[in-house]
Amino acid sequence: MALAGLDNPNLKLILFGGKGGVGKTSCATATAIQLAKKYKTLIISTDPAHSISDCLGQDIGNGIHAVDGIENLAATEIVAEQAYADFKKENETELKNLLDTSTNLDVEDIDDIMRLTIPGIDEVMSFKMITDYMEEGRFEKYIVDTAPTGHALRLISSPAMLDQWIKVAAKMRWKYRYILTSFAGSYKQDKTDTLLINLKKTVKRIESLLRDASQCEFIPVCIPESMAVSETMRLIANLHESNLIVKQIIINNVMESDGCSFCIARKSAQTAHLEKISTTYPHLNRVIVPLFANEVKGLEKLDQMRTSLFCL
Repeated sequence: MALAGLDNPNLKLILFGGKGGVGKTSCATATAIQLAKKYKTLIISTDPAHSISDCLGQDIGNGIHAVDGIENLAATEIVAEQAYADFKKENETELKNLLDTSTNLDVEDIDDIMRLTIPGIDEVMSFKMITDYMEEGRFEKYIVDTAPTGHALRLISSPAMLDQWIKVAAKMRWKYRYILTSFAGSYKQDKTDTLLINLKKTVKRIESLLRDASQCEFIPVCIPESMAVSETMRLIANLHESNLIVKQIIINNVMESDGCSFCIARKSAQTAHLEKISTTYPHLNRVIVPLFANEVKGLEKLDQMRTSLFCL
């Protein structure tokens, strides 16, 4: 079977996820190359250990860069720490005002807090950047190469994490607003309130996007090995709990040759795992990608991967 439905113009965001080392990056990149034949496409890496540059054989890094040799395709590797630093710099006045008006902290304490890294902020900033890119509207398809399973699940849950932070901040502001209104008789909304409102809108926008199966799809990538299959099953279960519907799965590195004793043994060992996936997920479109003799790296090898993914 081939990857299906990705050509739908309504589908904007496609996320690839799975265990480390199963070929997420090559599958995501090959898919982006295929979609770029018809749509302006951006491939995004949220993995702290970025590998899109290595996969394409081109230095990508932070910021959006056109991919050499592929028309309509651009790439970016999100550096979450830099994204958070930029967010703090852009909203420094409002964030300090939030702490100043809602706590008993002095200036030094506030400065110390501003220098801290908030747990989970990497995933929040990564998803905020993705939605910011989508809001800009420069591209028609957005392909996301996520970090291994745990990070990917935190990425998916990041809107809820940000929403909890906003609720706490809004509660702090409400107390300040109540006191100010009690003494001054009125309250005028300021830039700090506007920041919280805009962040709340961002959360709603992300949650709406993730749970709209017509606009967003998550594609697990797996290899036919015990640990990978078990982790993929947990991933799919967690995605289901988050109301993200999985329609298809890529099974990579499948041995097709039986020309030697090693190939026969390898193929036999994989058969049980392939059957388990087939039995457990009969409703999923199962895309089988053969084991390539060489590493999938560079445009020529990616084109071979693309051909396998889309049965061209």
